[in-house]
Amino acid sequence: KIKPGLALASFVMLSDTELISAVAPALVERLPKEVDYLMTAEAKGMCLTHEMSRLMGMKEFIVARKSRKPYMLNPVGVTLHSVTTQSEQTLYLDGADAEKIRGKRVALVDDVIATGESVRAIEELAKKAGAQVVAKAAVLAELETASRPDVIFLKEHYVFRPMPDGTFEPIWTMAEYEKQIQ
Repeated sequence: KIKPGLALASFVMLSDTELISAVAPALVERLPKEVDYLMTAEAKGMCLTHEMSRLMGMKEFIVARKSRKPYMLNPVGVTLHSVTTQSEQTLYLDGADAEKIRGKRVALVDDVIATGESVRAIEELAKKAGAQVVAKAAVLAELETASRPDVIFLKEHYVFRPMPDGTFEPIWTMAEYEKQIQ
């Protein structure tokens, strides 16, 4: 349970090298052929993005950071409301990374796309930097994201409503989800 009336099935692949090694090739296979950079948000998508970029022969990938670091020059920031943390957060892109992706084709990567807020924020950062977003990819998709044609994913994942008898009932739509978080 992440709050009264709302539960998520835990999916933590951050340190699971076997899982990452299994899903990364499947996602790479589904990406468009022409991708210059992969981009993710700190932290849960980083190991997956590392493995995907390695498989694609890339020397590096781009990370949107959850805090502004003192070494960042001319950082770009975007604020979002995260379903995972249940709070507002700002993602930052270092100005040096923004320069790297200017005019480049970028694929956005995450472990799970639920409401789409995190991916929307990463996409906004990429566009502010002048990049062309050519794909959005995740291992799992929740709610209406699972039916979006612009999202590449491997499996549908569920958000739940805890029931008084201790069981859980799936929440299928954003409208149902919004009712649960109010």
